[in-house]
Amino acid sequence: MTRAVNIIGAGPGGLASAMLLARAGLRVRVLERLPVPGGRTSTLTSPEGFRFDLGPTFFLYPRVLADIFAACGYDLRDEVEMVRLDPQYRLVFGAGGELLATPDVARMEAEVSRLSPADRGAFTRFMAANREKFSRFAPFLEQPFESWIDLATPDLLKLMPLLKPWKSLDAELGSFFSDERVRLAFTFQSKYLGMSPFRCPSLFSILSFLEYEHGVYHPVGGCGAVSAAMARIAREMGVEIRYGEPVESLEFSGRRVTAARTAQAAYPADATVFNADFARGMTRLVPDHLRRRWNDRKIAATRFSCSTFMLYLGIDGRYDEVPHHTIYLAENYRENLADIETRRVLSRDPSMYVQNAGVTDPTLAPIGSSTLYLLIPVTHRHPNVDWRREAPRYREVALDQLERIGIHGVRDRIRHERMITPDHWQDDYEIYRGATFNLAHDLGQMLHKRPHNRFEDLDGVYLVGGGTHPGSGLPVIYSSARITTDLLLDDLGIPRDGPEQSPARAPRPHHAAAV
Repeated sequence: MTRAVNIIGAGPGGLASAMLLARAGLRVRVLERLPVPGGRTSTLTSPEGFRFDLGPTFFLYPRVLADIFAACGYDLRDEVEMVRLDPQYRLVFGAGGELLATPDVARMEAEVSRLSPADRGAFTRFMAANREKFSRFAPFLEQPFESWIDLATPDLLKLMPLLKPWKSLDAELGSFFSDERVRLAFTFQSKYLGMSPFRCPSLFSILSFLEYEHGVYHPVGGCGAVSAAMARIAREMGVEIRYGEPVESLEFSGRRVTAARTAQAAYPADATVFNADFARGMTRLVPDHLRRRWNDRKIAATRFSCSTFMLYLGIDGRYDEVPHHTIYLAENYRENLADIETRRVLSRDPSMYVQNAGVTDPTLAPIGSSTLYLLIPVTHRHPNVDWRREAPRYREVALDQLERIGIHGVRDRIRHERMITPDHWQDDYEIYRGATFNLAHDLGQMLHKRPHNRFEDLDGVYLVGGGTHPGSGLPVIYSSARITTDLLLDDLGIPRDGPEQSPARAPRPHHAAAV
């Protein structure tokens, strides 16, 4: 008899899991609350014809997803047209100066030297050191960590002098770059994890390394187009995806989940893959007494990432002189981070990320128009900030910040606008405390100290996504799907490779481009 698996959520981890489990010959059903695939990696559309990524806009290290596609008999480059960006992004420092980040080593050395002559040659040294760090540590990011015993392997212990877990990311970058602005250029990526570079472990210097070594990509149509392609392929492989059908409850036999119930039906399954936001989903769907380690009290005491204040603007006209990605780093970056992480207040001069995707991708807006995506990191939901009162004021702060990066006269050119605050992330998108990057990634919440891929509190339940190992960010979420599905298949006694797949489909043109 064919084994059945329910997947709760059609986010990137859930979709990758669906593909891999279908390849192994299981009967897979995905239950998704939203009417579209992707979760936070989905597409917002407007009646005027503007399209925006809801969440992630950087597509990094495509090898992980390419391997999943290949395992299922598909070629990622044939299914999703992608553009490698050069420059990757522009950094504007509130303390003065700019840096145009490029993967070209000679040009990047020149950019760093122009900003800080004392750091001449440091970029090459940084890349060499992190190339070794990544090559030696990457295999450990592709395996489960279920207890401290998994840390005590000789191979991993030998890496400790290289990983330097006792150092912060900023301290690690200080061994390469003397100028604080340059250090920020290689540490702001900790925001992908919702963390400060002054608290984030030094391991994560590999994030900026990956950008320069393997590229920053823009999928044509946005990152949501990748989710749409994965959903299409999953259905071609026989996966049933039920949109607009949130899971309302789970059925249990002791500690084993036996079925997922929606308003339409109860769906029995031999295993359940949990791709919903970990903390929000567990506190809603699993009775507290069934969760020994991750009970409500433990979850409430867990450290969560920051949230984000978002504006999605459809603009009359274009800003062709503004790069695809621009990051503004506040003049007093440390104070901005303290406002977010400790004081839990809104900064007067916040850092901000802006995507002007129209310079790369004309499919996202009507002819002669463009889209602007604005993201300001802010505290997750906290009594100090009443977004019902603060949202209109912070909209004006965000629009004023655009002037700092050379985008002028926006207010008179807005044809479409949507705002998302931490309240919306929690209430509309089911994210615990609106913490858009899930659990924080400090040393006390990494590897075996995160909720396990084979969830330790329940039988037959497996986790994928940012709330489990290896963590948040698209490449590691896709990696979590590989780790989790391998564990699930092993537990069911099913070969990981499963039957050979030969999807019946017409060949698609190969897409690869660079700008």
